[in-house]
Amino acid sequence: MSRRWIKTNHLGLRYFEHDTRKHGKKKDRYYAIRFRLDGKLKEYGIGWLSDGIPDAIRKEDPNLGFEDYCLKRLREFKNNIKIGEGPQSPKEKRALADQERKRTEQERKQAERGNVTVHDYFKNIYYPDAKINKKEASYAHEETHFRLWIDPIVGKKPLKELTEFDARRIVKKLFDEKKTPRTAQYVMATLRQIWNKARREKIVSGDSPTINVKIPKFDNRRQRFLSHKEADLLLAALRAKDGTIYQMSLLSLHTGMRASEIFKLTWGCIDTGRGIITILDAKSGHGRAAFMTEQIKTMFARMKHGKNDDFVFLRKDKKPFTEMPTLFRDIITDLKFNENVSDTRQRVCFHTLRHTMASWHAEGGTDLYVLKELLGHGSITLTERYSHLSNGALQAATRGFEKKVKTAAKKAGQVVNFPK
Repeated sequence: MSRRWIKTNHLGLRYFEHDTRKHGKKKDRYYAIRFRLDGKLKEYGIGWLSDGIPDAIRKEDPNLGFEDYCLKRLREFKNNIKIGEGPQSPKEKRALADQERKRTEQERKQAERGNVTVHDYFKNIYYPDAKINKKEASYAHEETHFRLWIDPIVGKKPLKELTEFDARRIVKKLFDEKKTPRTAQYVMATLRQIWNKARREKIVSGDSPTINVKIPKFDNRRQRFLSHKEADLLLAALRAKDGTIYQMSLLSLHTGMRASEIFKLTWGCIDTGRGIITILDAKSGHGRAAFMTEQIKTMFARMKHGKNDDFVFLRKDKKPFTEMPTLFRDIITDLKFNENVSDTRQRVCFHTLRHTMASWHAEGGTDLYVLKELLGHGSITLTERYSHLSNGALQAATRGFEKKVKTAAKKAGQVVNFPK
């Protein structure tokens, strides 16, 4: 078979076509990724387009395209090389996965033969498997839920003996510690997933102990957004203290980008000519675009650009950010934005900048479906929280109500003065 490599629009990804075999109406394609490891150019085949994406990956993201899957693998290995952690090639990843599968299988068989406790099952079987098959943020949260709330209460109990009463004990502990219903929902979701995995492996049977545990609904969405004056005060204070934090804050305020998206932003994703920022690893799991204002274009133009894979924003020690520095919170405190505010929905944090951008858009009349795309929401339901800011009919109705009250009072010989 002839093998003439064809470049794609993505650096490090190319393919060749099968001489005769078709995939759909086009020739079948074989994709490969290329990157440097220890100064040497390495190339690894990903597979034929007709083979499709592995079931585990497809289940995690049903809408993932084959080229996006290849790019995801490429970025994974390049990032692991950069930080010096994790598998640095497909071969190494397969070897680690095989090793982990053998160990997990051995542990599973031992669990079936014995009376495995909740603690042992999570630590030896569930969590190692989650680290292979789930996103880092997902398995990290599950580990926290288990360590803080599940393990202290039921960790020593045999997994197969877990009951609804045990699940309710965990919820009671959460509420005794003044945790929100949303946190209780997350912890119950972790417990449910532990049980469901054990049931699939035939270690336990029956419904999850959480099935009848009802958690009160609670709206924990942030309500507070900044006025233009407050935003100016915040940006000025940040600029005087730290230029990098100021730039990240300005970027979030003007584009609505999340902190995690800003931390992972590389120079290859910045296109000042078209005014577009490509967000490769959005929270929804799908890539999206953010659009620059003129102020953001100017900001990037004045910055020293690095290579395509270099992070745009780095800490003073030249490492990528993983969380917003405490300086941001210190300045919020200095400005007294959160003074005497205990409700987390009304407290200002870095995410408030994204919420502020969306609120200003809504107030300015931006269509909610347009706003949905700007924010990268997976569902319009998430964007509808801003509908009260964009609904001119509601505001007009309020003004009409006020007018009728004044008219009725005037007819009755009363004087009504509304406070200004």
